[in-house]
Amino acid sequence: MLNRHSKIVVFTGAGVSAESGIKTFRDSDGLWENYKIEEVATPQAWVANPALVLDFYNQRRHQVMQAKPNDAHIAIAELQEHFDITVITQNIDDLHERAGSKKVLHLHGEIMKARSEKDAARIISLQKPDINLGELASDGAQLRPHIVWFGEEVPKMEEAYMITEMADVFMVIGTSLNVYPAANLAFYAPENAKKIVIDPKADSFQLHNDYTVIAETACKGVPNIVHQLIKVTI
Repeated sequence: MLNRHSKIVVFTGAGVSAESGIKTFRDSDGLWENYKIEEVATPQAWVANPALVLDFYNQRRHQVMQAKPNDAHIAIAELQEHFDITVITQNIDDLHERAGSKKVLHLHGEIMKARSEKDAARIISLQKPDINLGELASDGAQLRPHIVWFGEEVPKMEEAYMITEMADVFMVIGTSLNVYPAANLAFYAPENAKKIVIDPKADSFQLHNDYTVIAETACKGVPNIVHQLIKVTI
């Protein structure tokens, strides 16, 4: 039986934000289809052509600012009224926060933030959609997107593992569990935790037998399971 002190960890991926109109780079009609990853999303790309990298992420930022939280984001935020919940997300948008979630750990960075290209700790929040060449951090270095690029270390991974190890309920939503190291989280949930995966293709995932599989979209599956979890609280 769950109670207000039960720890729920919600691990989300691109499938959650896709229903708000944010295209994923894996889809055939995704935002990345006209770009090579190595030209816009690696440290080497930044050195070779920072203007192209900035333009790519400026486009993504415009898209995020126009998007709105969907029913899945809103249902996840509703959980915090009943449980101790942390959202761990691979998504770089701020839709969880805009839906009302308070404890959100972004593994791959945040599109609405920028940082110094020389000092990863110098982070600022953005109030506008574009970062331009010549815009500098407080240390005088060029601002770059606050994104974890391919080939860069995922600095919050250890924190995510520690949070997951404490879960009473571990929910995986809208992710194929194919992107590492983030996908390793599925192996850190305690043996006795209730484990749930919600994704239209969840039947094809390589999961342990102790996962409850809900092969539905986030907007359909998440509100249903959230209401079920709230109903069994004491």
